Amino acid sequence: MAVKPILLAAGVGERLRPFTNVLPKCLMPINGVPLLEYWLASMRQLNIDDVLVNVHYRSTDVIDFLSRPRFLNWITYTEESHLLGTAGTIRANKDFIGDSSCFLVHSDNWCCCDFQSFLDYHRFNRPINTSITMMTFTSENPQSSGIIESDERGVVIRFHEKVKKPPGNKANAAVYLVEPEVIEWINENKNVTDFSTEVIPAFIGKIATWHNYSIHRDIGTIDSLLKAQLDNKPSLPWPDKDEWQISFDAHNIHRMIGDAKIAKQIS
Repeated sequence: MAVKPILLAAGVGERLRPFTNVLPKCLMPINGVPLLEYWLASMRQLNIDDVLVNVHYRSTDVIDFLSRPRFLNWITYTEESHLLGTAGTIRANKDFIGDSSCFLVHSDNWCCCDFQSFLDYHRFNRPINTSITMMTFTSENPQSSGIIESDERGVVIRFHEKVKKPPGNKANAAVYLVEPEVIEWINENKNVTDFSTEVIPAFIGKIATWHNYSIHRDIGTIDSLLKAQLDNKPSLPWPDKDEWQISFDAHNIHRMIGDAKIAKQIS
């Protein structure tokens, strides 16, 4: 099964201001390394050599990051003049996906797990008649998450997007493996722009789940970003620092995060 990843990295990150005034959400550092770099490292460790990243907010920063020698010839970016929405980005890049499975990732999430097991489950073990595999995790704040209910096979039977009284804490991690029939459906339904609120409801009963028992955080708030700094740092396939990383080490964002840590400890 060929896999074509699309890493969604275009978001603004309003809840992360003032941090996102100086750096896009996808480049927020986790233990000194940009969040997006961990995702690209995971793709490399899976021997995936053709990855697409969409950019919009502070796109120059992201493009500069993606222009490093370690990403040449296997990372492509597409710049959106206005946000297309998750499904809109898929539709705009259907030729990149072709007849492959799409590895769709909200790359502003901090996620550590066995991605090979995730791929293998989708390839070999997902229930029959399912065309999406959704990664799930146990949410600390289910009211702010998309909570799923599943049957005995792990197939999604109900989905609750950020409701006040969710029926559990098993949440959508916004990491998916998506089959061509779903891509075709998105392409045919031109008015559909959002994967979570429009595509998922349309495919209830056809969505398998794979649970991440390791680390998964939505880096959408300052508190969540600070918690991520305490997590174990996974190894990278390129241990040496390049010129971009040396420059990034001196970025003001590190001081801002340090000050926020101190303020949180005082309060």
